[in-house]
Amino acid sequence: MEKERRIIIYTGTSITHEDARKILPSADYRPPVRRGNILEAIREEPDVIGIIDGIFFNRAAVGHREILEAIKSGITVFGSASMGALRASELDRHGMIGIGTIYQRYQNETYTSDDEVAVIIDPESCKPLSTPLVNIRETLHKAAAEHLIKPVEESEIVKIARETYYPERNYQKLLEKATEKTILTRERAKELHRYIEGHEVDLKRDDAIKLIKRIKSGAQ
Repeated sequence: MEKERRIIIYTGTSITHEDARKILPSADYRPPVRRGNILEAIREEPDVIGIIDGIFFNRAAVGHREILEAIKSGITVFGSASMGALRASELDRHGMIGIGTIYQRYQNETYTSDDEVAVIIDPESCKPLSTPLVNIRETLHKAAAEHLIKPVEESEIVKIARETYYPERNYQKLLEKATEKTILTRERAKELHRYIEGHEVDLKRDDAIKLIKRIKSGAQ
């Protein structure tokens, strides 16, 4: 009888543990990865580690060396969506496997900053309390493709988002700034906000699901 694979996945922000378990119940789901977690996981001898979410912008961020140590130990390491996509784009040539659109955009340097995927989170629930720039870009691009806003308006609102400190990014604040700068009228801003409430693109969640499904399939 084939031995069941031991799988550890670090997430909770891009996708909740509850929703992740609906796809792959057998994995051990842990909070967003931080410095030292991978070294601790290596001692547990898992077959697979999936990195989706992690701590950003301080010395607690997961280190490159510990991921390389996991790979050297024979563990298959996947990354997607957030910290996982970022680290995979940096370490794919060393054997880390990147999954999803965000990874691909870091890998081809469409995205160049950690700031693209960073959010502030509730320390207890890991729930995001701000909106990641990657999701804002995709949602506004969809609105422009459906002719709700003009491409020039899309570009100007994305510019506002880029200039906004990541913990303060949310659609309400961005649209308020867009009206202040006369990019949109107040009525059109309200219309766009209603559209976003029903049509927001969650690129990070989509990529998190791709990683979990890839691990479930057993593909290397």
